[in-house]
Amino acid sequence: MRIVLGLEYCGLGFCGWQSQLQGCGVQDALETALSIIAGVKIGVIAAGRTDTGVHAALQVVHFDTTVARPLTAWVRGVNSHLPPGVAVLWAHEISDDFHARFAANQRGYRYVLLNHAVRPGLNHGLIGWYHRPLDVDAMNRAAALLIGLHDFSAFRAAACQAKSPSKDLRRVQVERRGDYLLCDFLADGFLHHMVRNLMGCLIQVGAGYQSPEWIQTVLQSRDRSLAAPTFDAAGLYLTHIRYPAHFALPETSDRWLYA
Repeated sequence: MRIVLGLEYCGLGFCGWQSQLQGCGVQDALETALSIIAGVKIGVIAAGRTDTGVHAALQVVHFDTTVARPLTAWVRGVNSHLPPGVAVLWAHEISDDFHARFAANQRGYRYVLLNHAVRPGLNHGLIGWYHRPLDVDAMNRAAALLIGLHDFSAFRAAACQAKSPSKDLRRVQVERRGDYLLCDFLADGFLHHMVRNLMGCLIQVGAGYQSPEWIQTVLQSRDRSLAAPTFDAAGLYLTHIRYPAHFALPETSDRWLYA
């Protein structure tokens, strides 16, 4: 049978999602806990990888097993063996044509940015920070120029393993709430470091160092060296994964802190 899980995690203390030889990935922690509950080794496939320091309000994974357990065991039982920064939110049995990665048709990230002269202390590692005032209207004008199906090579990490640099960016929106900026990105998929590289460029525009039109020039150049440096991972959250309606899975988490 195939089981699909939704989980959340804090990226602090992990070397990203993917399993590592030293066992420091979120995947390592989850597979260890699942294997304890199953009594056999379990491996999972995720909707996508997150970098070191990146968090998830909703990550989706699936695994196959012949071991019969109640769905509550895949939630509360697994959670009892997970470190405090990781929790399974829900579990469903699902058809064999479901694939956590390849069946997903939309993914979303939110970057939570403190825009204040003084760096954060209480939320250190959980939010990003930029000290100079940012013009949200200018950032949104720049963001609008990114919407659509484009070659995002200018915002792609050198180590990216994606077969194609083309992605359909469907939504980019920056909203100010007091001293916080909530920056939302929706696309059919994302390249390695794509959101963090886009954030770096949007901040350059918001701070007045570049015009909104500059970001389109960078996009069309397909040249990573023309874009801003990769921005801090701390404020980045995987928040949204959409699958075809017949799978009837939640797209987001209702426990999202910065809703």
